[in-house]
Amino acid sequence: MKIGMTCFPTYGGSGAIAAELGTQLALRGHEIHFISSAIPFRLTHFPDNLFFHEVEMTSYYPFPAPPYTLTLACSLANIARDHGLDLLHVHYAVPHATSAYLAREMLGEKAPRIITTLHGTDIMLVGEHPAYFAITKFSIEKTDGLTCVSSFLRNQTQKTFGIGDSLRVIHNFVDTERFKPAPSKAVRSRLAPKGEKIVAHVSNFRPVKRTADVIRVFSIIRREVPAILVLIGEGPDVASAKQLTAQLGMESDVLFLGLQVEVERLLPSADLLVLPSEMESFGLVALEAAACGVPVLATRQGGLPEVVEDGETGFLTPVGDIEAMARAGIASLSNEARHSAMGWKARLRARNSFDSRIIVPQYEEFYRTVLQGSCQRKA
Repeated sequence: MKIGMTCFPTYGGSGAIAAELGTQLALRGHEIHFISSAIPFRLTHFPDNLFFHEVEMTSYYPFPAPPYTLTLACSLANIARDHGLDLLHVHYAVPHATSAYLAREMLGEKAPRIITTLHGTDIMLVGEHPAYFAITKFSIEKTDGLTCVSSFLRNQTQKTFGIGDSLRVIHNFVDTERFKPAPSKAVRSRLAPKGEKIVAHVSNFRPVKRTADVIRVFSIIRREVPAILVLIGEGPDVASAKQLTAQLGMESDVLFLGLQVEVERLLPSADLLVLPSEMESFGLVALEAAACGVPVLATRQGGLPEVVEDGETGFLTPVGDIEAMARAGIASLSNEARHSAMGWKARLRARNSFDSRIIVPQYEEFYRTVLQGSCQRKA
């Protein structure tokens, strides 16, 4: 198949999974065309049949800002026509599904089918906002095939927009050959030179990730267990996280590593991943940590219970309950036998339920169903 793939190129789960999906599909013989404003941060491998097309943004008076939605629509239409694309797979409803709809209208009978994958924020934050509700509903109703990354998100989408049972749940996935329990002695000695436990957090540091909770949880853990906190990623809350770290006198025990594209080189050396998010539609980093044999300490929110089995592969606690989260973290780090068993179960669950070799074929099957017309949505 010839497939156009559009996502946000910035650090986050939707861009990561889109890049991983496109790469995996290319390796399976499909022709993949990424169409975005920049190369997605996880797109580091370019097989011969994988291509990137930049959406060039231009300022034009009297537009108050470059009209990305319109420019993307033109790019999607042009590339679909020039390369004979069968499908446009867009990640996020607004603006990507909106642009894909406009592209399809421009191309008429020669237009490719549209598949939209919902990732969470596009439904639970942007989509529910009064300013975007109508266009979000319109855009997802006009797509030919609609997928969600978790059962939780499917239920939320149905509740919010009244969409029927045609939403297909295709969970996020992980390449367990890349993300695997292979801790590096060099990485551990560099991050924790005194042999401390390594507590990690990976995110785009938006308010919904509750970075302050990560730091406060760690401040309690370190009273009981010698540990180092490693913060990976970048985003708007990094500055406030550094301020809080200084206020708590933990500068020497907290490492800010910034954006790391090859996070699989760091995660296996962690002893615990902390993810105290206010909301996660899935929690891709939790799955990636699990694949590395790292227990996950997360909140009982959104799609996280579909990834983390409480008491088996990690711990789930209420949002904002710092004490409960810290106690669970101490319990895991203080009991080597239990910690090892949790890591083994986490890895096993990742391989058996979320491996790319299981999930990517589900996308291929869905593509074929949409192309055959049996999943076309009503206008």
